[in-house]
Amino acid sequence: MALLDRVGTARRAPGTPREEQPVRPGRPGRSRRTRSLMSRHERRERRWGHEGGTGAEPPRASRSLLVALLLASATVTTLDLATGEDSPLDPVRGVLADTMGPAQGAATAVVRPFTAIGGWFESNGSLRDEVATLEAENSALRSELNTSAYDRNRLAEYDGLTSVAADLGYSLVPSRVVGVGPAQSFSSTVTIDAGTDAGVQPDMTVVNNDGLVGRVLSAGRSTATVLLLVDPEATVGARVGDSMEMGFLSGRGVIGDEGRLDLELVDDSSVPARADSVVTWGSDGGAPYLAGIPIGRVTKVYSSLRETAQRAVIDPYVDFGALDLVGVVVPTGTRSDRGIIGADGEIAGGGR
Repeated sequence: MALLDRVGTARRAPGTPREEQPVRPGRPGRSRRTRSLMSRHERRERRWGHEGGTGAEPPRASRSLLVALLLASATVTTLDLATGEDSPLDPVRGVLADTMGPAQGAATAVVRPFTAIGGWFESNGSLRDEVATLEAENSALRSELNTSAYDRNRLAEYDGLTSVAADLGYSLVPSRVVGVGPAQSFSSTVTIDAGTDAGVQPDMTVVNNDGLVGRVLSAGRSTATVLLLVDPEATVGARVGDSMEMGFLSGRGVIGDEGRLDLELVDDSSVPARADSVVTWGSDGGAPYLAGIPIGRVTKVYSSLRETAQRAVIDPYVDFGALDLVGVVVPTGTRSDRGIIGADGEIAGGGR
């Protein structure tokens, strides 16, 4: 490097007159060696400049090749567009398709699982949401189906109570049976969800849309105990059929299909007929039983020669094993914390 620096400093600038280099004593031929080194250095610089040195121009062969490629591409494109469907490049395309098609298919098969991951998560989440929505709708429909019979039965019972109120000419406090079991030493009783706040008092008649249920035994503020007609301690005056013969009904203490009532007629010479209807005789002042409420129908008749009495078995109209909605007969104008079914069949809003 020191030698090159010395040679570089010895080079003269273009256009300057040649200066003779002095030859130092004792070192002959120095100017000749210097010129030889300079010529070698200049050739090396020219070669480096042409082969990739900074700022060197590209070779003419490279430019010609680039221009030729561009012209060839333009010519092929023009030819392909001009010939339309019968392009001379179709065989080339076929060969390329046959060659590259399998490779492209294989590459696509390899890459597809990775590119589909995002779509899989998105579609999976969408499917989960759709399944959850369908399950909720299915549950709602199942619940509606399961309760449809119950709702229909309840609506029918409300309609029946409005008809009963209109037939009796009395107002009714609608209530529901919320308990069944012994109460105050009586075995055949139910608890209803209406009490004194609703206008319910002891010794009031209780009915449903089929007929006589029983009477109110006791009442609290929000509930009341009802003695059912089938209880052995319940005795009800009754009339039979068109003859209006009177008798007394008593229960057997059985609730369900085997629950029956026994009727003993006052006139022992009167013989009721099978299928005769039986209604209440009525109590003094309408308490605890109103007159004319349906009870049941005659199924069997027994005669006792020794006692000279007629006894009949009555099948009650009310299904005491499936009691739900009942109505307590109250005087017109009774104040209640709930709606009251009026004697005209209309429901009036309650509230004190």
